[in-house]
Amino acid sequence: MRSREAAKETRMILILEAEAIGRALRRIAHEILERNPNPQELILAGIPLRGMELSRRIAAAIEQIEGVRPELGVVDISMHRDDLQQRKLPPAVLPTRLPLRLDGRPLVLIDDVFFTGRTVRAAMDSIASFGRPSCIQLAVLVDRGHRELPIQPDYVGKNLPTSRSERVMVRLAGVDDEPDSVKLGK
Repeated sequence: MRSREAAKETRMILILEAEAIGRALRRIAHEILERNPNPQELILAGIPLRGMELSRRIAAAIEQIEGVRPELGVVDISMHRDDLQQRKLPPAVLPTRLPLRLDGRPLVLIDDVFFTGRTVRAAMDSIASFGRPSCIQLAVLVDRGHRELPIQPDYVGKNLPTSRSERVMVRLAGVDDEPDSVKLGK
């Protein structure tokens, strides 16, 4: 099995390496601050697992820029997915953790790859059961296209047009025990 995964890895094309990912996240942090001038009111909520790591990194960048670290949250989508009946195994459920004071505050939802929009729709359903932010914005490291729902990210690290048969693989040192990278392959 390992040799199959190694063979898949060799067919992957490196799109972003660690330094480029860092630059993209710093740019996203600046863009978030342009639209949200009060970082003490801001909530950054990551979708497990890589969205959580990206939200931590963006929060750290905002803290470097403004001296204030936004509150962090986690939005688990497991039970809000629209494909539960099609899955062989039940999804792993992580607890959603959002600040108690959610109403009236801007929330930036963060994920690694934006594809059809279904994950974001599930995340918004989850958020709605906890409160009503003043707005929900979306930040993604990679936007690969292929919308199935009318949802668009507000902040994008890299636009990467793909075919449906291609895979986008994001690896983050804090999650995957591998160096940061974004790769594209069949």
